[in-house]
Amino acid sequence: MSNDSAPQPALEKLADSLQQAVNGIFQSGGVPGKKAKNFLNGVWLGHALHPVLTDVPVGAWTTAVTLDLLSGADDKSELAPGADAAVGLGILGAVGAAVAGITDWSDTVGEERHTGLVHMLLNVGGLTAYTLSWFLRKNGQRKLGVVISTAAYGVLSYSAYLGGDLVYKMGSMVDHTAWDNEPGDWTQVMNAADLPENTLHKVEAGGEEVLLVKQGDQVYALNSTCPHAGGPLDEGQLEGDTVICPWHGSRFCLKDGKVLDGPSTFDAPLYQVRQTAGKIEVRHVSSH
Repeated sequence: MSNDSAPQPALEKLADSLQQAVNGIFQSGGVPGKKAKNFLNGVWLGHALHPVLTDVPVGAWTTAVTLDLLSGADDKSELAPGADAAVGLGILGAVGAAVAGITDWSDTVGEERHTGLVHMLLNVGGLTAYTLSWFLRKNGQRKLGVVISTAAYGVLSYSAYLGGDLVYKMGSMVDHTAWDNEPGDWTQVMNAADLPENTLHKVEAGGEEVLLVKQGDQVYALNSTCPHAGGPLDEGQLEGDTVICPWHGSRFCLKDGKVLDGPSTFDAPLYQVRQTAGKIEVRHVSSH
């Protein structure tokens, strides 16, 4: 799918409505809603939860289609119960993966949002087909159930390809600071007297943009790029000793760079700060 492909108006309208609905649900939940969103994004895990959960339906339904082919869709085959159980397990896993996936998708824009919506619609269609297949298998129409689930497996394989595009081509839910070349040596960035109090201030250090915040006698420094989608943290909101990204609301602690609220699942790269001869110097704190 090329970058210049124009999204269909109907898909854009549907995407707008779905994103508003999903984000509205979390926002209406207040603090518990925020915690639920953090959990589904995978803030606690250190990377997105969705791809972890997709392993369940992918593995289960691959097992099911293999057993179906080996059994010849015969109800009397000793492989039939295993195939049916795998279909059921895949349905349960797919529900969890869908909830986490739509949570991640609710913070996307542009081509990422368009491709993610198609990916989601194909997955919903596949899940519906597998659910129908399971009921048919349990009600004496096994061969029809196998035909439907086998066709759904093909659809979901293409959907998985689109999921790969989202991650490897568009960088969805990857760390957007991973390739930054942060300075490992002390680098002078500005005069200490010129840094205002309680203000998000951007400087350059070794070709990278760094966010400085002075609070009392302490100066904090983080990478100015939000790991989630590359948003400019220096244009965000300062709240106590945290900074909130202006794009999607990810919140990071200035003291250690820890992500406190998603959708980012990665910490903001942290810099050490020192003042020498009236100058502020920074160097990157290695994460290893």
